[in-house]
Amino acid sequence: MPYIAVKGYPKDEETKKKVVEEINAVFLKYWGCPQKAINISLEAIDPADWDERITNGEIPQNKEHMMILDGERQY
Repeated sequence: MPYIAVKGYPKDEETKKKVVEEINAVFLKYWGCPQKAINISLEAIDPADWDERITNGEIPQNKEHMMILDGERQY
């Protein structure tokens, strides 16, 4: 706990590492868990597959869990 899954267009390794380090730091600071408890995955989704897999697939299926949707806060 927690498990953070990030999906986005492909990025270079350096960018991915920086993003993961920032997410990790935020969870250490605010979530109140030890480093050993944090799990973060990054999945590159090809832009040609984005709408089918994410916009029309995962997002509608998980709408009740979305904290920010299309750039707007849902809280």
